[in-house]
Amino acid sequence: MLQESNRVEFKSVLNDKMEKEVVAFLNNQEGGILYIGIGDDGHPIKNEDLDATQLKIADRIKNNILPSTMGLFDVVTEIIENVPVIKIIISSGLEKPYYIRSQGMSPTGCFTRIGTSTQPMTTAMIDDLYAKRIHTTLRNILSPRQDLSFSQLKIYYQERGFELNQNFANSLELLTPDGKYNYIAYLLADENGVSIKVAKYAGTDKVDLIENEEYGYCSLIKATKNVLDKLKIENITLAKVTSTTRIEKNLIDPVALREAVINAIVHNDFTREIPPVFEIFSDRIMMTSYGGLISGQSIDDFFSCSSMPRNRELMRVFKDVGLVEQLGSGMSRILKAYSKDIFEISEHFIKVTFPVENVQEMPVIANGDINGDINGDINGDINGDINGDAARVFKLLCQKPSITAKEIEAVTGFSGRKISRIMKELKNKGKIVRIGSNKTGYWKIN
Repeated sequence: MLQESNRVEFKSVLNDKMEKEVVAFLNNQEGGILYIGIGDDGHPIKNEDLDATQLKIADRIKNNILPSTMGLFDVVTEIIENVPVIKIIISSGLEKPYYIRSQGMSPTGCFTRIGTSTQPMTTAMIDDLYAKRIHTTLRNILSPRQDLSFSQLKIYYQERGFELNQNFANSLELLTPDGKYNYIAYLLADENGVSIKVAKYAGTDKVDLIENEEYGYCSLIKATKNVLDKLKIENITLAKVTSTTRIEKNLIDPVALREAVINAIVHNDFTREIPPVFEIFSDRIMMTSYGGLISGQSIDDFFSCSSMPRNRELMRVFKDVGLVEQLGSGMSRILKAYSKDIFEISEHFIKVTFPVENVQEMPVIANGDINGDINGDINGDINGDINGDAARVFKLLCQKPSITAKEIEAVTGFSGRKISRIMKELKNKGKIVRIGSNKTGYWKIN
């Protein structure tokens, strides 16, 4: 059964005290969760109109609290004891103190969380937080260019069923206080000077660089998707086939990898114009983001799975376009598959290193995506008696045992008749055996 704590509060119904609780969590170092539809006993209470209540909650938080809360909260539905309840996830904000608009920045408008209760802040506490308030946010930094266009961003919103109207720059907080494009707008624009590097090395060090790709000079959303696609290709699937089972596993847990990539980008400190870097080695994939811990954030805060976004405006857009599912969920997904040891946190950088699976223990390799060029043609001899075009097809089968004749044709350019002849040759030589049906089976490599 759920219990209230310094990070969890229950409300049986939506009432006029909601803003006070949200303000307290915004001012809390770890943020918090407010449930609407749970009684003091921890048991759910049925709400007849969840959708309307959720819309009302979002509207009240956006309009009744200052500074801006955009990107700092998420309103979702959670099933508890087979009853749907409303869950408001609130991040710790960087522009403390937050306060109720109608009450102003005063003890009647500012609240904080003490144990399981919400308490008014003293004038001294308010003054101290205001003095420490971080003003150097991307929203207040002027874009290096003002001739920006946002065709890519509009397409990503359209794909999610949203239309950006003429006031989108204001609603997404892409403007400085004096109405000019800010650095958030610059990062999301069709053209900018920001590039994210993905380097690939042949070994375990940086001596032999074999690829050096740059994804950028475009909307940060597009660059992020390109980086994710590149690492998805690199994160090949290892398959171990026994007489009775087929075991498949990626080099790196794909969910954890995706979340770490998005975290590295969306939480990067772009104020110094230093983008994140991704490096692929034979034994690991490493990503480095600039910025270190946020001011006032501890190591425990960082790993607590509470959300404290450095760039809340970016977080809001990433969530809108489906790159972020729920505030605070990314770290929990990473830690579900890996220990905290994969993180290295210094004053200015956060590095995440994913070790790859031991390839020697998984001899058959199936690549989830064939990118049209499987390291070129195979020169020489495979297993002593396969070469030329047959070697090229055999390599494809090794990399993806479930590959179809159509896929082989698309990659190699060979005719269907030629592929059929090569497959027959490989079967006659005992190099491959078909397991299962033509439609759902795969090729076992001998």
